[in-house]
Amino acid sequence: MTPDQLQADVVRKYSEHINPYLARLMNFAGFGVEIQAEGCIMRDQEGREYLDFLGGYGVFSLGHRNPKVVQAVKDQLDQMPLSGKTFFGSKQADLAEKLAQITPEGLQYSFFSNSGAEAVEAALKFAKGTTRRAKIVSTHGGYHGKTLGALATTGREKYQKPFLPLMPGVEFVKYGDAAAACAAIDENTACFIVETLQGEGGIHVPPAGYLKAVRERCTEVGALLIVDEVQTGLGRTGKMFGCDHEGVSPDIMTLAKALGGGVMPIGATMFTQQVCDAIFSENPLAHTSTFGGNPLACSAGLAAIAVIEEEGLVEQSRFKGEKIMNGLKAIQAKHDLIGEVRGQGLMIGVEFTMDEVGELVIGQMVKRGMVAAYTLNNPRVIRLEPPLIVSDHQIDQALQILDEAVGETAELLAQFA
Repeated sequence: MTPDQLQADVVRKYSEHINPYLARLMNFAGFGVEIQAEGCIMRDQEGREYLDFLGGYGVFSLGHRNPKVVQAVKDQLDQMPLSGKTFFGSKQADLAEKLAQITPEGLQYSFFSNSGAEAVEAALKFAKGTTRRAKIVSTHGGYHGKTLGALATTGREKYQKPFLPLMPGVEFVKYGDAAAACAAIDENTACFIVETLQGEGGIHVPPAGYLKAVRERCTEVGALLIVDEVQTGLGRTGKMFGCDHEGVSPDIMTLAKALGGGVMPIGATMFTQQVCDAIFSENPLAHTSTFGGNPLACSAGLAAIAVIEEEGLVEQSRFKGEKIMNGLKAIQAKHDLIGEVRGQGLMIGVEFTMDEVGELVIGQMVKRGMVAAYTLNNPRVIRLEPPLIVSDHQIDQALQILDEAVGETAELLAQFA
């Protein structure tokens, strides 16, 4: 089968059996069929290389096919791929202990699932079960997943409206506004769920003291603080966890994406002794998952954390992020289309001054061999989330491509002005 035939065959199957509307959108945008990847490079059916500056929305923090993670999974595959769920599992126990050692104080226990949305569902359920309260406070522009409970706390009407009514009792406040959050969090509140840096909302960094203020308010009224670290966790923001920037310990933390080392899907909901006692003391099977905590995924998680620690990737995220930010600000000075550059570590957003520009720039970047995406809740913003292992040379390449892409987009728009 030729590359063109493969492309046509895959598009047809997407159109007939997966999602015809998504197939049309992706085909129009010029995306091919991903065939192979390693490190920060992806290759399509024609062998064209693309610099991956999306990183699977945070999945590929260690790059594609990290050899140590792949080997750990291969070794486990020869022993026992999935759990029988009746015996103890050593890999699950080891990963839970390791997470308890590296996460903020008090997060002693882990419930393992298969994705970030599942981790959030467990977090919301645990918060309501612990407090016996119904009210949940979330943030406008926040993103916590698209399953029904998580969707109720995801702050964009576009994704919620077709599925109403959702889980009741959710109230939204402006992200980064500590006063608004504290006013909404009261004695009827089960939890406040928040990202330490809004991802899909447009890469928004909250003001200093925000997390500390909501932590104090939750403690004051007996509500739980859920910190969603599905994207920010494990080094993405230049700290091991986003809440480490303020030294805040949540009652519940959600993890996924990078935890699987770019090789296996895994989610984790971490929680305190208080939550554990409330949820599991009377019924140890109050929340379960058939595939959650399986040996393959936990082996990947253990190997991923080891690579992050051994290779100093948290620190690399910080100083490489600074390099990209400085380069982007220099590009911003050249182009009126760029309104703002912001971010933490290697989670960076470029906001344009006009609607639809982000999509056009993404298309120009793909044409030049670079992959990125715009944020789901704010299409004016394109996000840059390269693997933490990205090289200085690849950063220079990416900055040049972005500069050229914005320049050509400006020229195209000028023709229609």
